[in-house]
Amino acid sequence: MDTGKHGKRVSRRKDKMTERIIVAGEGGQGIMLLGKVLAEAGMLGGKYVTWLPAYGAEVRGGTAHCMVTLSDSPIGSPYIEKADTAIILNSPSFGKFKNRVKQNGVFFVNSSLVEPKQLKGFRMFWHPFTSIAVETGNIKVANMVAIGCLLAFKEVVTKKSVLAVIQNHTPADRPQIGEVNRRALEEGMKLA
Repeated sequence: MDTGKHGKRVSRRKDKMTERIIVAGEGGQGIMLLGKVLAEAGMLGGKYVTWLPAYGAEVRGGTAHCMVTLSDSPIGSPYIEKADTAIILNSPSFGKFKNRVKQNGVFFVNSSLVEPKQLKGFRMFWHPFTSIAVETGNIKVANMVAIGCLLAFKEVVTKKSVLAVIQNHTPADRPQIGEVNRRALEEGMKLA
């Protein structure tokens, strides 16, 4: 790590990266875990990271979203007014967050649960994350399919760091959970 004359961290890179991501769906779809995996993978990669969760009043079945910022520079606020990227797993969330992405931003949308629509001025990726998760062996890994799709299109974090986070979150007595998450990530990476 380079430090400036005042001892503060500085980057000598000219291509500094900041990626603002909104992840949205319903409770029970693993929205918060998806955001946490991205945030923890970013930390493993040496990035500055924020993760801001937001829950609806319901525990399961209500709306849920989180905001993740990954950056090579310090981050001023965890709140994202306009995202670079949105990962949307259900229809109500698409309606709620379609106006929260910057012009020329990117959407990764679960076409298993959201009717495909084109939005002018955005890059739209419609993939059946839920159907792929079921084929992979567990409907609950649609979130990992979505992360894989994101990484195939823009490597905001490395696959290696995501796999390390998955391993860290896998209970020692249930290694099959890590394996199905790894397979889902791989399937998602084939989509973009």
